[in-house]
Amino acid sequence: MMIHVKPDTCSGSRAQLHCRHKTMSAILGKNGVTYSKQEGDNATPIGNFSLRKIFYRADRVAKPQSILPVESLCPQDGWCDDPADPRYNQHVTLPYPSRHEQLWREDHVYDIIVVIGYNDHKPEPYRGSAIFMHLQRPDQNPTEGCVALTEQDLRYVLSEGADSIQIHAPT
Repeated sequence: MMIHVKPDTCSGSRAQLHCRHKTMSAILGKNGVTYSKQEGDNATPIGNFSLRKIFYRADRVAKPQSILPVESLCPQDGWCDDPADPRYNQHVTLPYPSRHEQLWREDHVYDIIVVIGYNDHKPEPYRGSAIFMHLQRPDQNPTEGCVALTEQDLRYVLSEGADSIQIHAPT
């Protein structure tokens, strides 16, 4: 089942996510959405993408119900965001020698992470990495290119059988 993310026309980082007959608020990248995603541009890529896998902090939250594969995180989980590395835009085990993002965070943003299948089949360097659906910050600040929902809304989307996402251009 595909979910739809439609950016608000007034605010580049605010959006509505549609799942079945429910609409919920979502937060996008600080620079809105783009057709030509680049590493570090703080924009969310436009397009249709599969949802690949869920990671979650078993020490903090209950396991999400989903048709997707679900795996608990550990402190050694990371994601390579170094365009020069052969493991670019892939899950890695820490410590890792190249630039990476740590998935085990002090804040709660990555308590539930859904890997969005963006630039992951044969990752192209500099086309963007670590595009996830994850939890919103309490202040609802924009993401660096991900889609953020409240925990309640993210759990709803996953429990309804979401397996793909369409991120629309602003209308």
